[in-house]
Amino acid sequence: MQTRRTAVLLIHGLGGTEFDLGSIHKMLRRAGVDTHTLTLPGHGGTPDDLIGLRAEQWLEAVRAKYHEVTQDYDVVHVIGMCMGALLAIWLCAQERHERGKLITLASPIYVDGWATPWYAFARHLLYRLPILRTRMRVREHEPFGVKNTLMRTIIKAKFERGDTFHYRWVPLACLREVDRLRRMAKRDAARLRCETLVLHARDDDLTSLRSACFLRDTIEQSTLVVLENSYHMICIDNDRRLVASSVLDFLGLAANDAAAPASTSVKNVGRPASKYAVASY
Repeated sequence: MQTRRTAVLLIHGLGGTEFDLGSIHKMLRRAGVDTHTLTLPGHGGTPDDLIGLRAEQWLEAVRAKYHEVTQDYDVVHVIGMCMGALLAIWLCAQERHERGKLITLASPIYVDGWATPWYAFARHLLYRLPILRTRMRVREHEPFGVKNTLMRTIIKAKFERGDTFHYRWVPLACLREVDRLRRMAKRDAARLRCETLVLHARDDDLTSLRSACFLRDTIEQSTLVVLENSYHMICIDNDRRLVASSVLDFLGLAANDAAAPASTSVKNVGRPASKYAVASY
């Protein structure tokens, strides 16, 4: 089959859908590249579908989709949001990905955001209780990872209506699998060979800037962009336009008016050797 020029593989987070990535896929298509997504195992139905799933099932689903896309394109960029970023790091390390770039969005290398309860460490003890870890529900709660009050109201209304854009809860056992993915990402980050853009909010309620700094300091060809006006869900929060324009710029794509940066303070902290690291916003 004749290959086409450029594609982007987008990976959503735990309990999520394409909604996690906001309008990034639309911006990319407008810029002239094809976008490809997948619904991770256990997603797109009900939270009960997640019970019994292992991290390996998500990893293999992502790898299979990557192989499918790379058969048809010369250049493939990989973008992951939250847990999707952990999967993307593992994927690019395992595949020795060099035919495109990697973008991590709010990667939870550490679960230490300001909204993380002090007793969160207790989950590691609960993991040892098989019945409890499958029956215990970890519910979404305000602020839902969103600083923008209007968007937060919309999300709350969607949950109340029972919309399937994102699960209202996930089994505790899923957090154990995410913890496993976090360890894999920490291990594999140093093996990445591709240029990497790390986007992270300073006030992320789930995972602090420590996660982003770890990736910047560990990945050889990396750039960190710190967002100043969002929480965890950066693709749908106040900095969403800036996120989109940063993605397009990093991938060398022309931004249209819809993707123009908002009036937001951003610090671009990268390695001096990186051409992109010295860009200003």
